Amino acid sequence: MIVVESALKPFRVMAYIVGCMLLALVAAMVVKYGFDNATPAAIVSPVHGFVYAVYLLSALNLGLKARWSWPYTVGVLLAGTVPFLSFLIERKVAQRVQEQAAAVATA
Repeated sequence: MIVVESALKPFRVMAYIVGCMLLALVAAMVVKYGFDNATPAAIVSPVHGFVYAVYLLSALNLGLKARWSWPYTVGVLLAGTVPFLSFLIERKVAQRVQEQAAAVATA
């Protein structure tokens, strides 16, 4: 179970970073379409894309090590596309992994 817990930390960090970058992207889109200034979106969009790709890899790594079902794994992967959802899913995933670790430790 130590392998799963070692994959949890990168996932948690990336979930927070992706959540913050997604909020920055939403703000950049508001500036782009609301105020006709594309500069912030041109900067934030590619950075968010790269960060989201790293999030996908860390979430997939955790999902494979924790042996999640594919529908659950896909749901966690998609959580990085909805503002604020990555923060909520990160908390639920961390709790689930810690409960699994506790169950294995007591068994």
